Amino acid sequence: MVRPRRSEGCINRVLQRLAMATEDRASTELSHDNARQEVVAVDADDQKEGVVNRLDAHTGEGIRHRAFTCLLFDERGHILLAQRSPEKRLWDTCWDGTVASHPRPGQSQEDATAQRLTEELGLEPEQYRDLQLTDRFEYKRYYENQGLEWEVCAVLQATITDVDLDPDPAEIGGLLWVDYEDLHEHPRYYRQLRLCPWFEIAMRRDLE
Repeated sequence: MVRPRRSEGCINRVLQRLAMATEDRASTELSHDNARQEVVAVDADDQKEGVVNRLDAHTGEGIRHRAFTCLLFDERGHILLAQRSPEKRLWDTCWDGTVASHPRPGQSQEDATAQRLTEELGLEPEQYRDLQLTDRFEYKRYYENQGLEWEVCAVLQATITDVDLDPDPAEIGGLLWVDYEDLHEHPRYYRQLRLCPWFEIAMRRDLE
């Protein structure tokens, strides 16, 4: 039996749809908030190499850049995990250390962390103590077909003294207090939590 050949008109319609989808995706990326922001490009030793577009740093093969993650603990050794909002382009709905972001050009890691704690959780500096930089590492991870992270990531830790929080739903999908050592030692108990790779690395380096 001879199979019918797909018509040229049908093929053209398929190609047109693919072209439109590509254009729509490109337009979405250009309009994304990240396309209007800058991050600090660095070498493997976290030395500044320049300033680059944030979206460019997270697409294609990426550009290595400066970042941070902050881990907030209570007095009993529990860590406050934050679920990334479904609106996030990368690692949406995954669970992170308390906050993670990028310092602006010229901004210290400590100042950037304090800013994000206020913006994402409504936390003011008087609500935590002993904010300090404890580690730094480089990693590179791809996320589905959306982009990647290639960061020299600083780790900062602090102890929260006032848990009156006001999370921003555009940033935070949920909050969860977890026993930090138990999370590390018994990951199978927490399989339902998809953890962000930078947080997993930070936790492993901290406890092993």
